[in-house]
Amino acid sequence: MNLNDVIRTAIAPALAILPYQMDTGEARVMLLSIGLQESRFTWRQQMGGGPARGFWQCEQGTQASRGGVWGFYLHPSSRYWMSVLCKARGVSFDAASIYSALDRDDVLAAGVARLGLFTDPKSLPAIDDITGSWNLYQRVWRPGKPKPDSWPVLHAQAVAAVTGEKA
Repeated sequence: MNLNDVIRTAIAPALAILPYQMDTGEARVMLLSIGLQESRFTWRQQMGGGPARGFWQCEQGTQASRGGVWGFYLHPSSRYWMSVLCKARGVSFDAASIYSALDRDDVLAAGVARLGLFTDPKSLPAIDDITGSWNLYQRVWRPGKPKPDSWPVLHAQAVAAVTGEKA
């Protein structure tokens, strides 16, 4: 799927459900960068049978670990907006239902990913801040097998898609 299609069919509709302040160029670049890093917008289920779901490859986590969907579901800054997102997408507002819908509902998955970014106490990095965006991705996604060498190229593709500049 090309990045303009991802923006049009998943990211923009998700951001339209959430508060307008969450729809920024910085947020769109982060969502595209993370989606490229995690799935290349090709796989909605983790390769090799892993637990991650959706283009942004969110795991369910557990209530105790407060990781993955459970973490975003329980976090005080995202919980209310997660309920709004779920209502708009016709998904029951519980972590298991949200997780199970991620590989079938790209709008929900994009919204969950945006809310995940919203749980980070730091501001979103500037659009062109490769290091800051990598650090945010690591803090929030906590990837099991991070691939820092691929991030600059993927981030540049995301910036180009959002700004219209060539990568």
